[in-house]
Amino acid sequence: MTHAPGSPRAARRGAPEAPPLYDLYNPYESATPYGAYAPYVPYDVPDDDRYGIYEPPVTGPYDPFLPEPREAGPYEPQDLHDVQDLPHLPRQPLAPQAPDEPAADAQDAPEAPVASGPSRGASRRAAGRRKRAGERPDALRKLLPQALVVAFLAGGTSSFIAADKTVRLDVEGKTRTLHTFADNVDELLADQHVPLGEHDAVTPGHHHGLTGGDEISVRYGRPVALTLDGQHHQVWTHARTVDGALRELGVRAEGAYLSTPRTAPISRHGLDLDVRTERTVTFMADGRERTIRTNAATVHEALEAAGITLHGQDTTSVDPDSFPREGQTISVMRITGTEEVRETPIDFDTERHDDATLYKGTEVVSQRGEKGVERTTYALRIVNGVKQKPTKLSSETVREPRTEIIRVGTKPRPTSVQGAEGLNWSGLAQCEAGGRPDAVDPSGTYGGLYQFDVRTWQSLGGNGRPQDAPASEQTLRAKKLYVSRGATPWPVCGRKLHG
Repeated sequence: MTHAPGSPRAARRGAPEAPPLYDLYNPYESATPYGAYAPYVPYDVPDDDRYGIYEPPVTGPYDPFLPEPREAGPYEPQDLHDVQDLPHLPRQPLAPQAPDEPAADAQDAPEAPVASGPSRGASRRAAGRRKRAGERPDALRKLLPQALVVAFLAGGTSSFIAADKTVRLDVEGKTRTLHTFADNVDELLADQHVPLGEHDAVTPGHHHGLTGGDEISVRYGRPVALTLDGQHHQVWTHARTVDGALRELGVRAEGAYLSTPRTAPISRHGLDLDVRTERTVTFMADGRERTIRTNAATVHEALEAAGITLHGQDTTSVDPDSFPREGQTISVMRITGTEEVRETPIDFDTERHDDATLYKGTEVVSQRGEKGVERTTYALRIVNGVKQKPTKLSSETVREPRTEIIRVGTKPRPTSVQGAEGLNWSGLAQCEAGGRPDAVDPSGTYGGLYQFDVRTWQSLGGNGRPQDAPASEQTLRAKKLYVSRGATPWPVCGRKLHG
């Protein structure tokens, strides 16, 4: 490599030195060469050297922002000609070097003794210039890293400025203009300590990227227990007033009844709101049709709004306390009538109990049954002039029925009666009743095979009527009667017993 004339490396190789540059550090000696950005050379300054350049020694703590000396790279100046090519330095013509300056490197040359007298200052300044001229490459090597650091810091500052964004944040109508480095909406809200719940809304979305001039809106959710036309709903709204909530929920509020004024605020804790919209209801009453617009809570209230009055038993086709629906047609029923009380019998129960003291086939009623009585009240109504089917209003038991108890014989019946055997009992029965056990005379007094009257029959141990008893029992009772009275009870047919 060929070095520029006047450089330290060229001086060490015996090349002719170029004229030194003008000394910019000393305004009083403009023609004196200088070292570009060279550090001061430390040496003792005599008291009488008022115009010399004092260069203090490099001391103190290590500064990390000062670059370390290093070998010249491809982009570092190698000599004074390279210094001339730097864009921030004015290009100066090279002045011819004084013949008495040493050609060797200033760092290797010994320092000349300082002469006394008026020339001591000039000699010292010349020695300092020669020392600075030898240190110019080291100063240039320090210059470029510092410039790179400055450029890096300048670029970082530009990035820093570019990352700063100005946005507008609107939280529940309170707007602020902010400077932020957040990348998206979530980061901004976290930086501003704006918590969001499940039902809160943010515009634009949570992860929307931020750019300068963006507007972010936050609206908190508020619970509303809404009763709309009798139907209960639990809803959430971002509106801050009742009127805003109705618009947000799409509720038609014109002519509606509101339990809370429209201008009332809705707190974060919410509120209970009852809304009854205006509806069209038609009434059919007294042969006329009446259609009204109402926000009444019950059919009865709507009737009053329509100017219809109910009297006595009058009612409507639907429950008067029910909620009137949109487009509903309701009939008014004018009712007149009376009440009627009717008594009906209640049948009694029968209980049968075995009795070993009675012969088989014998039944004795020990307790007669009695029917009870039930009293029922009916309403006889005429609705709009038409008689209706009686309606049961109430019922009560006036008298309880009494159970009938019958004793049933289980004792074996005897087959013979001493003193009455061997007689023609079948002939007697044929003569008295034609051999029919259920025969009854025309007067109804006598019955059975042997034509007993009830009194005689029961005195012989029979129950009920003789014609209802089996034929064998009738014959047995007849034999007993014969033993006690003979054939006298049968004055006409008694002769058949022996014939």
